Amino acid sequence: MLAAFPLTCFIGALVTDIAYARTAQMQWANFSVWLIAAGVVMGIVAAIAGIADALVTRRKRRHASAWHNVLTIVTFILAVINGFIHSRDAWTSVVPTGLILSAITAVLTLMTSWNGYSVARRV
Repeated sequence: MLAAFPLTCFIGALVTDIAYARTAQMQWANFSVWLIAAGVVMGIVAAIAGIADALVTRRKRRHASAWHNVLTIVTFILAVINGFIHSRDAWTSVVPTGLILSAITAVLTLMTSWNGYSVARRV
């Protein structure tokens, strides 16, 4: 259930980046930074819960979740980089690098969430 928070935050960051690119209102970029930070923090909390669950269950899902683990790590590395990109000033914080990273992060988060859901449903 905790995976819903980073999913929502990273997709929200993409939406606010698009709003900033269209309006150039700095508050949208501020929203993006906060959404990315919240997504990373809640992602870490979800990862800790997932690791604890994996250690407790120790079922055959370990091999099936390898792809999920790799996608999750790549997603959070990109999200942290995206947070640093968004911490720059004004237009260069979002357009074009921040917007591209937000889109990639949102897509990877969707893929990771779908994969994690599929693994959890199989076992």
